[in-house]
Amino acid sequence: MKITDVKCTIIGQNPVVRVTTDEGISGIGEIESPKTYIKPHVLFYKPYIVGQDPTNVNRVLLKIKNLGSYKPWGSAVSAIEMALWDIAGKASGLPVYKLLGGKIRDKVRVYNGGVRFPMKGTTPEDYADNMRKMKDAKEGFTIIKQAVGFHGGMHRAMPDFFYGEVEDGSPYISRGLLTEKGFKYAVACVKAMKDVLGDEVGLALDCGPGWMVPSAIKFAKAMEPLNVMWLEDMITGDYTPYTLADVYREVTRSTSTSIHTGEQIYLRQNFKDIIEKHAVNIIGPDPCDIGGISELKWTAEYADLHGILVAPHGIVNGLFGLAAQVQMCATLPKNYIAFEYPIGQPEWWYDIVKGLSNPIVKDGFIEVWDKPGMGVEFNEKAARKHLPEGDEDFFD
Repeated sequence: MKITDVKCTIIGQNPVVRVTTDEGISGIGEIESPKTYIKPHVLFYKPYIVGQDPTNVNRVLLKIKNLGSYKPWGSAVSAIEMALWDIAGKASGLPVYKLLGGKIRDKVRVYNGGVRFPMKGTTPEDYADNMRKMKDAKEGFTIIKQAVGFHGGMHRAMPDFFYGEVEDGSPYISRGLLTEKGFKYAVACVKAMKDVLGDEVGLALDCGPGWMVPSAIKFAKAMEPLNVMWLEDMITGDYTPYTLADVYREVTRSTSTSIHTGEQIYLRQNFKDIIEKHAVNIIGPDPCDIGGISELKWTAEYADLHGILVAPHGIVNGLFGLAAQVQMCATLPKNYIAFEYPIGQPEWWYDIVKGLSNPIVKDGFIEVWDKPGMGVEFNEKAARKHLPEGDEDFFD
C-alpha cells in the first residue's frame, strides 16, 4: 500500500486532513477549529510522504515530525499521524487501540471543557449559576473545567485585576502580578463554583499563562482547602513556545494543589525536563499538537514511570479528534485521569459524521468502540454540502 495524496479542507470551522492510498483506503485527521490558517502547512508535508507505506506509521512520521514545532505548528503533523493510524486500522480490520497495544479500560472518563453555557455576567454568583448548568448537563460529567485568571476573560472583566496591561490580538499575551483585589475576586469565584459542585463533581481550573510566581503560589495555596482537581497553565501554556520547567517546579513544590501544563508542547523530547524534574503533577498534552496519538501514549507512559498523572487536552479538536482520543486513552497506563471532551461545532457536524455512539457520553464516560480504524467516517453525501469552494474534490 502506498500514499497517493494528502488533502486538507476547512469544514465549518475545522481543518480536516485526508490521506489517500492506492488501495482505496483513506484516513482522516482533524485540527482544532481556530487553526484555519494551517492548511498550507499540512500540504507542505505532502512531498515527503507520498509513495510511502502508510501502515508504517512511525517510519512515515520520521520524515516529517522534525519539521513541526510547538502549538500551532505541530498540529499538521499530528493530524497526518492520526490519519495514518486510521488507515492502518482499516487495512488490518482492527480498531486503532489494538495497534497501540490493546486497551486497558473498556470505557474512558472525559472531563467537560467543551459543553458550555453563556455566562450572564462575571460575578461569583454568575460563575456558580454557570456551574449548576454544567453539573446538570446530560453527559453527567464527573469533572468540569472552568477558566479563571488570565484564561477566559476574567482579567478583562475585573478592572485592576493585575499590575499590567490587558493585551488583545495575539492569544494569551497578558501577564502580570495579581492585585489584592484581583486575587480575592478569583478566589471568591472558585469558592462559589465549589459550593455548587461539592464533593460530587471535581473542579479543574484553566488558569491560562500569565501568572507571576508569587501570585501562582499564593493562589495555589488558597485552593488547598477547596480540593480543586488542578491548576492548568499558570506560567506557560496555550500558544507559548517554551515550557519553563524550573519555574513550574518552584510553584509545584510550594503547594499540595496539583499543578498541570502541557497542551502546547510538541514531541516527547520537549516533555523530558518537565517530567524528569517533577515540575508538575499532571501533564495535559494534546494529541492534535504533540505529534499524534502514539507520541502522546509514549509521553504518558514515561510520565507514569515518574509518578506524574496525565489528563489529555482536547477541547476544540472536533469529532474525529474525539474518536482519536477514545482509541488512544483506552490504551494509556493507570496514571490516566480523563481527557477533555470536544464537541462538534457547528451542530450540523453530528449529521456529517457516522460511527459515534448515541449518547456519546454517559455518566461521564465513553464506551470504547471496536470498529476498524478510528471507528468514525464522514457521511460523504452530507459532508460534501459543506466543502468550501475549490475543495470539491476532497472526497475524490
